[in-house]
Amino acid sequence: MIISRLSLKNWRNFRSIDVDLSDRVFIVGPNASGKSNLLDALRFLKDIAKPGGGLQQAIVERGGVSKIRCLAARKEPAVEIDVELKNGSDGPLWRYGISFTQQVRGYRQPILRHERVWRGGKQILDRPTEDDKKDVIRLTQTSLEQINSNSEFREISRFLDSIRYLHLVPQLLKHPEAFKGPGLSDDPFGKNFIELVARTPENTRRSRLKKIEEALRLAVPQLINLSDVKDETGIPHLEATYTHWRPGAGRQREDQFSDGTLRLIGLFWTLLDGDSPLLLEEPELSLHTAIVKKLPALFYRMQRRRKRQIFVSTHSWEMLQDRGIGGEEVVMLEPNNEGTVATVASKNTDIRKLLSSGLSIAEVALPRTAPPNLEQLSLNLE
Repeated sequence: MIISRLSLKNWRNFRSIDVDLSDRVFIVGPNASGKSNLLDALRFLKDIAKPGGGLQQAIVERGGVSKIRCLAARKEPAVEIDVELKNGSDGPLWRYGISFTQQVRGYRQPILRHERVWRGGKQILDRPTEDDKKDVIRLTQTSLEQINSNSEFREISRFLDSIRYLHLVPQLLKHPEAFKGPGLSDDPFGKNFIELVARTPENTRRSRLKKIEEALRLAVPQLINLSDVKDETGIPHLEATYTHWRPGAGRQREDQFSDGTLRLIGLFWTLLDGDSPLLLEEPELSLHTAIVKKLPALFYRMQRRRKRQIFVSTHSWEMLQDRGIGGEEVVMLEPNNEGTVATVASKNTDIRKLLSSGLSIAEVALPRTAPPNLEQLSLNLE
């Protein structure tokens, strides 16, 4: 199952967007245009659906409704998210929509304006119900997060909870002593990545590390024997050998790995870990351009093999030069005074013609999402 359509109103940068999504989605746009915020709308739905989560916690973790609501919302206070889910080429199997705002009086809690579910085009949930109107506190929770209320559409809840996001920050692994205290829920930046590897069943762990090592040999010169080990205090580590003229002298742990090596390990592990939707934020960071050029094909093979939807936010010219990327796979973000506009590249007639003439998405879409007057950047620093 994939997320085939996403509609947002008053969410972060977006006053109103409605985009169709494919099995592989590349999100492009200038800095601060909302690439991360678009992905966060999907993470928000995951946070509602996951055990121990829920609407209130998901909103609190984002700083409250006022931090979520688009600055261009004006007189429309509600935030809305609507998604369609489908299997294969069939029509939508499910549709889930939620709208919320903040109470104007009392405890000023986040509260539902509506929650709606369709199955195969037939609406099976429409809140608020009469019971909700009699007891408004019921509207502080979604049906999606309640086991006794979501039995008819629990498949949606399980699917959204399965969404994966990883934006591994190498410094969290290299210098764990500098980042004490509780981490974020679901560990989005990989603080506990090595613990995740260590908790994986041994046969699966060994198999994945072997595949990752074979891939790394092509990208990281001289690296062999990637494995997980525990030190004398029982703390897990990643370890590898760098071939060297001194036998046995090249054994290194994660604090000695390059940032690029750690990010590749995290990326490869996540691609091998399950078949749920995967959100990748700028996976090209710290990687050589020759490696970045190979990522779209890698994503394609992994997506096809595992029937897995992959979302990629990127600025990378090298990645988007891949002519296998179709216009229907690219969501372009263009900010203006009324919020960011999101457009599927293939919906633009001019872009469609340029792509059909043999140009790549990098040549066609990236120039349209570049900040205006960028040529004056150096002059403003003089």
